[in-house]
Amino acid sequence: MTDFNYKTYFDKYKELAFNEEIYPLLNEFKSIALKAKNENAKLIFAGNGASAAISAHAAVDFTKQAKVRGITFNEADLITCYSNDFGYENWMSEAIKSYYNKNDAVVLTSVSGESPSTVNAAKTAKDLGLKVVTFSGKSVENSLKSIGDINFWVDSRAYNIVECIHMIWVTTVIDSIVGKAEYEV
Repeated sequence: MTDFNYKTYFDKYKELAFNEEIYPLLNEFKSIALKAKNENAKLIFAGNGASAAISAHAAVDFTKQAKVRGITFNEADLITCYSNDFGYENWMSEAIKSYYNKNDAVVLTSVSGESPSTVNAAKTAKDLGLKVVTFSGKSVENSLKSIGDINFWVDSRAYNIVECIHMIWVTTVIDSIVGKAEYEV
């Protein structure tokens, strides 16, 4: 058994998650969320696997805490119905077409930035005239990042690090809208 170096591991978080270069992107995402709120629109979140879980968490907390309506497509019946009828690579695109309104914004998460269902959803959202916010990692040249209006990218190939940093950044935007880190429910 090899020793796991916790300090080195956590130093990666410090280096990647808390770089001040991310602050303008956080503010841009906050502006998109507040615009959606002011226009009685919503944020549509989507991802696969752990990215779907991050999307679900974000949709609930944007709605409950930040008072910005958020939705996600994590219901098994919706995913399997749309996948069966349109193909897995198109299920998110077709769900967006079914649920969007003109002033909504779409927030897509994919560690690789190459998941076909997520990339196709970004293309569809852009074709519909919606703002697209992306969260990705791995290659800086990933397909999802090339489509988004605002792109949060983690310079790492480590899934857990990328996913946890995505969660930190998305919840930071929620707290920035609330105006503080500690608040009552």
